[in-house]
Amino acid sequence: MDLSVAAAHVLGDAGAFESSVGRRGRPVAVVGRDPRASGEFLEAAVVAGLASSGVDVLRLGVLPTPAVAYLTSALGADLGVMISASHNPALDNGIKFFARGGYKLPDAVENDIEQRLGEKWNRPVGAAVGRVRDAYGEADRYVSHLLTTLPGRLDGLRVIVDCAHGAAHMVAPEALLRAGAVVETIGAAPDGLNINEGVGSTHLDSLREAVVERGADAGIAYDGDADRCLAVTATGEVVDGDQIMAVLALAMHSAGNLVKDTVVATIMSNLGFKHALNKAGLTMVETAVGDRYVLEAMKAGGYNLGGEQSGHVVMLDHATTGDGLLTSLHLLAEVTRSGRPLADLASVMTRLPQVLVNVRDVSKAKAATSGELASAVAAAEKALGDSGRVLIRPSGTEPMVRVMVEAESQDEAESIAGKLAEVVRTTCS
Repeated sequence: MDLSVAAAHVLGDAGAFESSVGRRGRPVAVVGRDPRASGEFLEAAVVAGLASSGVDVLRLGVLPTPAVAYLTSALGADLGVMISASHNPALDNGIKFFARGGYKLPDAVENDIEQRLGEKWNRPVGAAVGRVRDAYGEADRYVSHLLTTLPGRLDGLRVIVDCAHGAAHMVAPEALLRAGAVVETIGAAPDGLNINEGVGSTHLDSLREAVVERGADAGIAYDGDADRCLAVTATGEVVDGDQIMAVLALAMHSAGNLVKDTVVATIMSNLGFKHALNKAGLTMVETAVGDRYVLEAMKAGGYNLGGEQSGHVVMLDHATTGDGLLTSLHLLAEVTRSGRPLADLASVMTRLPQVLVNVRDVSKAKAATSGELASAVAAAEKALGDSGRVLIRPSGTEPMVRVMVEAESQDEAESIAGKLAEVVRTTCS
């Protein structure tokens, strides 16, 4: 996608975004990016596209995606633009749009942007063009907002933070320090090319080693644009998104803040998460895979906590999208409030062994209608009972079917997943 043209078409003329929000006067956009080298010139292209179409632009610089979402709302902007490829390698890049209020644009609007590429329209000239100014100091507004949401301070807590050489390398340590934590960092020296390279939430080994070697109380790892986080205990054990949500859900429930005693999660969340919620008298609403679907269900049901196993957690009382910094601050605040180690808090949920097998080059349509596969799944589910589950999910973008099995033991999960994968291969090719 030509990013500058796409951005321009969102707010450029009277028939686009400006009229849909009912704003009078010149529209305003905020633009942020992660530290990728390509982001430097893509930012310039987006800013030029917006300003040349009559939009005033606030250039935020390097900030996490959720910071851009928050500032879109806090600054009253009509559009937020984040240039990032999230947890992907440095050579990739992309763009995310936020509507007025800081929510991601609906699929239909994003599709309309792409369809309108190449349209001919008259750009403004002279005094009608947009103006551009740097607003790098707005990062402090975001950090201050995060700190106002905390139920308590993190005084004395020793934390190692892995910033993935990404967008959070400045604001994450600052937020934790201002909250009272003793902070050390890794993955906090971006050079434009090393984002997510062997560090961050998708590469936890370095953080696990650092936490144990340095005797820290916990470790936090963000991805490249910091819209998600995972944690590590003092002994180097990984605390995934399901466990983080379990800890937050119980804390919010105890404080009387969990709306309808319900958490929204995707069908890929571990069955152990659902068991933990049920044991506490809480309810889980399941959605399709993707943070967009989680947020849609949260807004529809009025819920205020949801997320994914990947660590993309939405706390809707304080943010309009997943926010790794917000999540980590609240997780660590519960450690200090309770006086319990992170490992103890996370033990509220027992992760069942989960095996995922990707069966490639098969027909997704056949998988959906195969009687033999349906019978095999039914037999597996009967054998597992309440102690496990089976999920057959076609890929959204490839000729591939994903077979996911959870069971009480790793061997049982692998055995059942292998058998079902073979049924998919033989009946759906």
